[in-house]
This record gives sequence, structure tokens and C-alpha cells, in this order.
Amino acid sequence: MIYSTKPYFITGIGTGIGKTLVSAILLEKYSWDYWKPIQSGDLECSDTITVKSLISTSGPQFHPESYRLTQPFSPHKSAKLDGVTIDLSKFKLPQTQNQLLIEGAGGLMVPLNDHSLIIDLIKKLEAEVIVVSQNYLGSINHTLMSLQILKERDISIKGIIFNGKTDESSEDFILKYSGVKCLGRIPEFDTINKETVHFAGKYIF
Repeated sequence: MIYSTKPYFITGIGTGIGKTLVSAILLEKYSWDYWKPIQSGDLECSDTITVKSLISTSGPQFHPESYRLTQPFSPHKSAKLDGVTIDLSKFKLPQTQNQLLIEGAGGLMVPLNDHSLIIDLIKKLEAEVIVVSQNYLGSINHTLMSLQILKERDISIKGIIFNGKTDESSEDFILKYSGVKCLGRIPEFDTINKETVHFAGKYIF
């Protein structure tokens, strides 16, 4: 994968698509830095902690979250329950000389507050997006809508990584229709650990 002067932002076509797993695979393969701007819930087993536990390389630097919310809901709801307002102007890119990988929360249209969405954060950070997709009934629609709104907002798309069981018909249609590059196809693993994350790097193009 080509390095970029822009940070890469990992987003998914929904929740539970495999953004954290894909983040770990990319860090293991390329030793990039990692930043999760917003963590909602399970602070003792956050995505940052999970990614750290899944990689063997000592190269990546893990930058602290801007918001650590205690409740496992959409950021806007978690923030309200914690008595916090997520302020888009407070997000500042961590200082690093390394390629930075940013992991989002849920999908593009996840609300951060009463008027801002994840996609607004991506735009503010001037990041290039890697979309994680997964094959299920309805995933073509969800993937193409995600790609379309990124294009409408004039946000650069690095490409798509498909995670889980392969469906060549769905994947081929998404790639041909959207014109977006496929960056990898991560197979479904029975067990996720350091060994499988290291092995999965071979599936990133």
C-alpha cells in the first residue's frame, strides 16, 4: 500500500464490520501509528488496547483518545450520558513523522453531537478514507452509499478492504460500479490473535 501525506481514516459500512481487526493488520504489516479519536464504552478493553494486544511489531505509536466515553452507545448519546459535548474543533491530529491510521466509530453517518457526524470529523482532519466492507444481505447497498457520500463530500477514498467471507459477485459489482480500488480481502478466521493478524497481512495488496 502506498504511503500518503494525509492520515488514513478507517471507516466501516456499519458497526461490527471489522475496523479494529483491519487496523491491527495494517499496523502489523506497515508499523503505522494509531489513533482512535473517540472511544465509547468498555474503556478497560478499548479498541486501542485491543489493537495493541493483536500486534507483534514494536514500531507503532498509540496516541491517546480525544474523548473516552463510558457508555457503549453512539458517541452523541454516550457523551450526553457522561455530561460531555463532543466539540469538532477540539480534535487535533497527533504529531508524528509516521503514517497515521485513524479508526472511526461505526459508520460515516454516526452522530457526534446534535449537528456533526463522523464524516464531518473526517473532512476536518483532511484524511484519506479506507472503507471496510463485509458481505451480507444488504452490504452492496450499504457499501455503495458509503462510497457515494464520501464522493459527494469530496473526500479522498484510498480504497476498500473486504473483511470476512468472500462473495465475488457482490465484491466485483461494488468495485466495478464505484471505480474504487480493492486494497485487500481478509478471510474469516476462527481465532483472532497475533499469529492470525500477522498472517492476514498477506491479504493486503
